[in-house]
Amino acid sequence: MPSRKTKTETKKQKSNGVTLDFESQLWAAADKLRGHMDASEYKHVVLGLIFLKYISDSFEDVHTQLQKEKDANPEDRDEYLAQSVFWVPKVARWSFLQGKAKQPEIGKFLDDGMVAIERDNPVLKNILPKDFARPTLDKTRLGELIDLIGGIGLGSKEQKAKDVLGRVYEYFLSKFASAEGKKGGEFYTPQSVVRVLVSMLAPYKGRIFDPCCGSGGMFVQSEKFVEAHGGKVDDIAVYGQESNPTTWKLAKMNLAIRGITSDLGKENADSFHKDLHPDLKADFILANPPFNMSDWGGDRLREDKRWKYGAPPVGNANYAWIQHFIHHLAPNGTAGFVLANGSMSSNTSGEGEIRKTIIEADLVDCMVALPGQLFFSTQIPVCLWFLTRSKSGRPGGAAPTKERDRRGETLFIDARKMGVLIDRVHRDLTEDDIAKIADTYHAWKSGKKYKDVAGFCKSSTLKEIQEQGYVLTPGRYVGAADVEEDDEPFEEKMARLTKELEAQFDESDKLEKIILKNLKHNVK
Repeated sequence: MPSRKTKTETKKQKSNGVTLDFESQLWAAADKLRGHMDASEYKHVVLGLIFLKYISDSFEDVHTQLQKEKDANPEDRDEYLAQSVFWVPKVARWSFLQGKAKQPEIGKFLDDGMVAIERDNPVLKNILPKDFARPTLDKTRLGELIDLIGGIGLGSKEQKAKDVLGRVYEYFLSKFASAEGKKGGEFYTPQSVVRVLVSMLAPYKGRIFDPCCGSGGMFVQSEKFVEAHGGKVDDIAVYGQESNPTTWKLAKMNLAIRGITSDLGKENADSFHKDLHPDLKADFILANPPFNMSDWGGDRLREDKRWKYGAPPVGNANYAWIQHFIHHLAPNGTAGFVLANGSMSSNTSGEGEIRKTIIEADLVDCMVALPGQLFFSTQIPVCLWFLTRSKSGRPGGAAPTKERDRRGETLFIDARKMGVLIDRVHRDLTEDDIAKIADTYHAWKSGKKYKDVAGFCKSSTLKEIQEQGYVLTPGRYVGAADVEEDDEPFEEKMARLTKELEAQFDESDKLEKIILKNLKHNVK
């Protein structure tokens, strides 16, 4: 019998190694300053200030270093560009702005600083928030927020400042997504879901693409994965696209604060109608497209070259996204993405036929059913698709691990019972959950130490999928979990529970008679 977890162990599991007291305390303090401001509006104020603090800290580190060098000029912009650090004009430096924090004109000082940064750093043009002077923004609270953020990363070197401020930025993104609910889910994918995708795809080296990148979480986790496994971040090239203009700006700031070089296009754009990377063939695709999107303009794309496996229905973009991903895969590329559960079994508007064609082409590598309540935008359960151009196991793939020949096979993983509740409505996958799912997939791909586990995972053949009518729901394949030794047979359990229920009914009748007797006595 497994040992009972302590409260401390449970808390560690729930945190998923991400949330530290530092971030949560900072969030609580910042949230108090929000007042009556809507979370979606306050988001840009806070995240803009965190970004400003990051680039200012990075600048000051180099500035201090140059002051110590005999022939260096601390005010030479080229000195900073040579070290891949943003040049920060004097009117935008944190020390200057924090000195003005208590003044009523602090909003204008911030706007002027942001304008100056964009002017001197063209890569940030039209990215930074520049609406701090608006009358509806409480300037006293704004000054207090500047002082609060001013305490992050002080006295630290650039790398440490990047880690701390990057963590804070990432944590605040998740909290704003939670505060905004369904709207917040449009720009943020829960970190545990992203980590499952990244851990399974293992993007060590090559081109990574997300055509609906939100605030850039897939790229941040990919960078962390490479670093955690001793690789070089320069070994991956990041490409993305995002249709929402404000979310596109969040992504640009998120990646800049992490020092991740990326190509998100020169503007926000719709991936279906204005593909900014038309010739890209990616080694890895990670994505969380909008679920069941009905207004994607499919009626204007009926003859598109991407619909190799069948024209997707006008009323649902799920199979348009799937084929967009396949279109952008390199010959040995692999895609991992999130979709609503309906995508695994739907037969409406030709989706079943498209799915059948994709399965017959042997592109489906693995399907994972996830538990519900993981997302801020919806409580419905979702699934992960993993598609690959090559199952032959031939060398030459982007991943360094060897893969066996698994043609004609698909792995099904049912993870619906995993995860822990982090509050009344949201669930999170633990470190152990993520490791179990990813390790199962890699063991199956390599052929080492893999075995089917009833109720959890099953390696199925194309014939078995055909027999299931090309439905890809893992529950159809993994079966039921083995009955544990202390479980009662169904008939015995039913008989016992029936007797217990009868006893409770008898007790209820007795209590009812006593209550009626007391009521009659009181009436007299």
